[in-house]
Amino acid sequence: MFPAALLTLLLVLSTTELPVKAANSPVTVPITSRPEFSNGTNNLVAHDRARLQALGDRSKHEKRFTVTNVPLINGYVRYSMLVDIGDPPTTYNLILDSGSANTWVRASVYQETTSFSTGEPVAATYGSGFFSGSEYIDTVNVGPGLTVLHQSIGVADELAGVDDFDGIIGIGPVALTLKSKPEMPEEPIPTVVNNLRSQNIIEAEVLGIFFQPYINSLLESSGRITFGGTDSDLYKGNIAYTSITDTEPASKYWGINQSIRYGDTEILRATAGIVDCGATLLAIATEAFDLYKAATGGEYDSATELLVISLDQYDALQELHFIIGDSTYTLTRNAQIWPRSLNTKVSGDAGSIYLIVRDIGTAIGEGDYDFVNGYVFMQRFYTVFDATNSRVGFATTLYTQATSN
Repeated sequence: MFPAALLTLLLVLSTTELPVKAANSPVTVPITSRPEFSNGTNNLVAHDRARLQALGDRSKHEKRFTVTNVPLINGYVRYSMLVDIGDPPTTYNLILDSGSANTWVRASVYQETTSFSTGEPVAATYGSGFFSGSEYIDTVNVGPGLTVLHQSIGVADELAGVDDFDGIIGIGPVALTLKSKPEMPEEPIPTVVNNLRSQNIIEAEVLGIFFQPYINSLLESSGRITFGGTDSDLYKGNIAYTSITDTEPASKYWGINQSIRYGDTEILRATAGIVDCGATLLAIATEAFDLYKAATGGEYDSATELLVISLDQYDALQELHFIIGDSTYTLTRNAQIWPRSLNTKVSGDAGSIYLIVRDIGTAIGEGDYDFVNGYVFMQRFYTVFDATNSRVGFATTLYTQATSN
């Protein structure tokens, strides 16, 4: 067992304000997004559905340290960044996840240099997998000048759902680390972003995220994440903010209130949901989905579980408007379809047109969330997760009006 006195000292070091100016804030580093099809052409909808179920279970304070064997589901989008751990550092390729807050590395690749074990077990479940292992304390670097001392990380002996990546870096609110350690279930684990701020490396717990849509047949697209603020080179105009919703369980995540309008018709009244880069599609409550399906003329496709439309129906698509706070964000008709160059990767027909809106599976007010704005939304709008001010922000980008799909 880790000595209590030393553990107390480390917690103080990781949470106490240091009398040093945060000179390195903000810092932008690259991230990479790519679709995962390592096991063939599997189902986008199944992955998003499983993830949403896992997020709902977590919000109900399920015992996250009770590991269940979750089947691996591929055929979705992953985002990763290079993270250095240890001194001298080892570089790991970690999945970026806004729906969790733990940072962990698989034991088979973890190199112990400056690290030491606390002796505490740690675990978490995800929509497409889980990890279970031991807590270590180590040095973590996520970019130039962004080095965190005494960072808690998980070293996973058991895991599923990360494919060929080395682990996960969670960028969700710190409360999502609750229940990660069975011996201290009600005590949160300071996240990388928490410690960047508490060690005065960044000025605020703010993340700016930029995703670039897939271009033509490329199976990778680039992105950027900014720690400690935003990067004005990556968005146009001003960022508009909205407060984190008060509605549970969305309030535990990057949850917001929004309504949705198709053309001039409201299909989803103002309600609560989440913004999540771990989900690929745009999910909306059943009544809203039925209205959207009827308005677009989309037909259910059993192979992809997406709505499929004809070229004439595509030409007739109206804009899809998201009213968030005092601002409106619009998905053009091209932004409402799955990239056609990736159709066959999701069991679709190469010449078909598939819509990226899916049924969340519950009526308004009856499920955990009434919408999930996934990757297909975030690739069109610069997104800001601001834990310091409990808010989420959006702005248009060079790709908001792109016709890359």
